[in-house]
Amino acid sequence: MRFAIMLLPWMELFTLIELGVKTSALTAITYVISTLLLGLAIVQRQGRGMFERLRQAQNGRIMGPDLLLDDMAIGFAGLLLMIPGIITDLLALVVMVGPLRRWLARTLLRPPTGVNVPKRDTGSHETIEGVFRHVDDENST
Repeated sequence: MRFAIMLLPWMELFTLIELGVKTSALTAITYVISTLLLGLAIVQRQGRGMFERLRQAQNGRIMGPDLLLDDMAIGFAGLLLMIPGIITDLLALVVMVGPLRRWLARTLLRPPTGVNVPKRDTGSHETIEGVFRHVDDENST
């Protein structure tokens, strides 16, 4: 996983260079700027919408946690769009599609299968019995 994260900027750079080679440099620059502006617009819109829903929740309307998670996911997709590159833009599209996002979240965030039962220590234990006295009590008299 760390290797993939370290490799991501280089893969993004490679895809943008290939886009520039296949089309033109101006097309690649226009693509990067347009996805940046689209990502900014999405983040601003989601931010305003999320604050409005939080305000409604304070006024007594009930808001489910899924709504807040959906807002955060769309905001994350906007952030991914602001990163220059085609790979993060494809990831942003995956995050923006609601059913696909929910399926992915269920798949990645599901609790591990199997019951977590604490194991008992079956090693031998010795109990040491004895008598003790407080030394401080003897010094004060």
